[in-house]
Amino acid sequence: MSTSEEATANKHVELPAPTAPPAADVENQSSGMGFGVSMIVRRWKRDDLMKKGSLILRGLALLFSLLSLLIMACNKHGDWQNFDKYEEYRYLLAIAILSTLYTGGQELRHVHEISKGKKMFDIRTSAMVDFFGDQVVAYLLISAASAAVPLTNRMRASQDNIFTDSSASAMSMAFFAFFALALSAMVSGYKLSSQSYI
Repeated sequence: MSTSEEATANKHVELPAPTAPPAADVENQSSGMGFGVSMIVRRWKRDDLMKKGSLILRGLALLFSLLSLLIMACNKHGDWQNFDKYEEYRYLLAIAILSTLYTGGQELRHVHEISKGKKMFDIRTSAMVDFFGDQVVAYLLISAASAAVPLTNRMRASQDNIFTDSSASAMSMAFFAFFALALSAMVSGYKLSSQSYI
């Protein structure tokens, strides 16, 4: 054997020093058993929060729509102080009735789905009806309340009484119902956009 071969045979192979495994990147995990389970649990919690949030927002919209309806329907104080003599107030009452019926029906459907654990309609159909229904009714509410504001302001400029106060209260409840349904429409839009179409 030559000396160069003996030198390489006697030479110890040096391995690199062991290093600690890289720290787990919690935000950008790409694989692993724990990632899948925690992701599923997170999605379940988010879906549950969306269901409860939608239920609460529609419940608030129902309450405010019903209050607007009742306040305007009871706004009859004789002579010129009857809501039905003014087109704007009749429009507000009609939209409050429509909003009360829509939000009441949606609330019943959501309560049924949560209590029974079964969907009444297909998930995609339900998400689309929620989204478009919330938007249409919200726009109708803001339209009706906005139409009644100038009339009430003109009446309040000349005379401030229980009729104008009741009209202003009904409009305020319609505005609050709009805000609740607008937020519900955002939640419904999120649900609709996060649907898988496979």
